[in-house]
Amino acid sequence: MEERDRYRRDVGADDAREEDNGTTGTTYDQARWTDDGAYEPLLAEKDQTEVSVGGDDSPLPDDLTRDSLELPALSEPELARHYARLSEMNYGVDSGPFPLGSCTMKYNPKFTEALAAHPDAAVHPDRPDESLQGLLSVAAQLQDYLGRIGGMDAVTLQPPAGAAGEFTGIHIAKAYHEHNGDNRTEVVIPDSAHGTNFATAAMAGFDVVELPSAEDGRVDVAALEAAVGDDTAALMLTNPNTLGLFERDIEAIADVVHDAGGLLYYDGANLNALLGRACPGDMGFDVMHYNVHKTFATPHGGGGPGAGPVGVVEKLAPFLPTPHVRATDTGSDGGSDSATEYERYQPAHSIGKVHGFEGNWLVLLKTCAYIARLGDSGLADASAKAVLNANYLAERIDLEVPYGPFHHEFVASAGDRDAADFAKRMLDYGVHPPTTKWPEIVDEALMTEPTEAESPDSLDDLAAAFDAVADADEDALAAAPERTAARRIDQVEAAREPRLSWHALESE
Repeated sequence: MEERDRYRRDVGADDAREEDNGTTGTTYDQARWTDDGAYEPLLAEKDQTEVSVGGDDSPLPDDLTRDSLELPALSEPELARHYARLSEMNYGVDSGPFPLGSCTMKYNPKFTEALAAHPDAAVHPDRPDESLQGLLSVAAQLQDYLGRIGGMDAVTLQPPAGAAGEFTGIHIAKAYHEHNGDNRTEVVIPDSAHGTNFATAAMAGFDVVELPSAEDGRVDVAALEAAVGDDTAALMLTNPNTLGLFERDIEAIADVVHDAGGLLYYDGANLNALLGRACPGDMGFDVMHYNVHKTFATPHGGGGPGAGPVGVVEKLAPFLPTPHVRATDTGSDGGSDSATEYERYQPAHSIGKVHGFEGNWLVLLKTCAYIARLGDSGLADASAKAVLNANYLAERIDLEVPYGPFHHEFVASAGDRDAADFAKRMLDYGVHPPTTKWPEIVDEALMTEPTEAESPDSLDDLAAAFDAVADADEDALAAAPERTAARRIDQVEAAREPRLSWHALESE
């Protein structure tokens, strides 16, 4: 049986749709819960009961208080079923493959969720250090883990997301140059870099110098030599890059940047390919951020919370955000009963705070638990399987993959099809589509990263979905998705005029 046949079943005439090859094809029906198939009603639409909240002892002014509220009055079964239905209308990493290239949508192991939900983990950070020794010891342990993984001398856990980590890292680089009396105004960024790199450099006040890629998709060293100079503060680089290609000339690249007096910044988005095998610090990188959701399986998406720790080499450590965690001297007599104590302190030339307290603590706790659970061999095995899965999937699909050999991700081309239409149709096959239209150096790009979590059967399912969509006619692509809870939306309007609450729907 051909692989794509796994997505076809015999159905009644009312449920059938004839494809261009004459076979009946359906694969996936996402839950829909109203008569017209539009949406699950909101709780407020199911019931609105006026609840008295009166009281004369409120310290708030009258214009900030109410005597009653309209709240849903529903039973526990009604609430449970409501949220269960909503979950069935959504797609996530617990539903199936989620191969968004470069986003690295890894499966989140449930043991870390249970750990973060433990009552003892909910420690308010605004307590004195002597009552936070458990929290601070875990923070110090995670700083050490990440430092060793990245080949960095010091790590801050404070940034609340990868983009915030970029922002922090570039401000550390800026502060370093300014401290040395060096007025550097430019940041060099390859044309295939993540969009956040360009935004980060601009937000930090730098001029962006875009570096064109060489024909093989990697950094053009000659072009880099021409681009850097006395104004160069840093080169922001992802390795492997967004095409999944390892920068084989990384040592030469580092020499070019350092000889010009600049710093080499590592975007940690693709660190999943290197775990346990190579360290950015050993390649010559001076500062890096870690995307813990991409590399260490904490939740990703939905606006947070996230975490984007930043590692630096020794000369940049004095510029880390405050507070930073460190071990103090052991017990007074140094005897067998002595215990390491930890404190928060301000580095000598700190750039200041970049987030409240020490960062998103429970996300960081999950990160530390994931690393400890896998250990050195487990992390190396994860990266090996991530690379293997990407290469296996790229060989299985019947699409052009213009660059290679690659590591944890690859970029295929939809050819003469619109990549956005291609992606929408994949939803009808029960898998999440890859990233589309980027990087722009591949026409109609389908940027795909299966991660190490997918089994061979899962990868075969994913490959069959790719091939089935590649065989679909233009009408089917234009109409997709057909079998999801929500049909195709106007993505431009959704981005520019978002409706962020049910009140916005009521006002229409």
